[in-house]
Amino acid sequence: MNWRGILNRRKRKELKKDLKVQEKQNLEVRDSLAMQRTRMANERTLLAYMRTATAMILAGLTFIKLFDDLFYIGVGLVSIPMGVVVAYFGYRRYNKQKLDIARNATLYSPTSPILAEVVAQEKADPDTESPNPIV
Repeated sequence: MNWRGILNRRKRKELKKDLKVQEKQNLEVRDSLAMQRTRMANERTLLAYMRTATAMILAGLTFIKLFDDLFYIGVGLVSIPMGVVVAYFGYRRYNKQKLDIARNATLYSPTSPILAEVVAQEKADPDTESPNPIV
């Protein structure tokens, strides 16, 4: 497209319309990527809990095995169940967040016309497999 075509009023309107459609599609992609980032952040948080729990359990075992002092053995005996509690708490929190994320993902509805049409077709005929499922 040359500059004269851009300056034409009708061409400008068509260009603006095309840009609005593209902008809405970009927002859809951005939203989809944001949902994936949210899921991965939840998984990273679970892994951090598990890493902390493992470190606490291993520290407790180390205190029990390496030291003969009653204080250190007590610290080790307290550290092991605390590690188990941290692992349990982290797993429960992960599952709760996972359900919240899934519920919010189902509430999401696309706004771009093209994507809305695809979603409507998929809802009308759920047997067909789409190459890129909308999450």
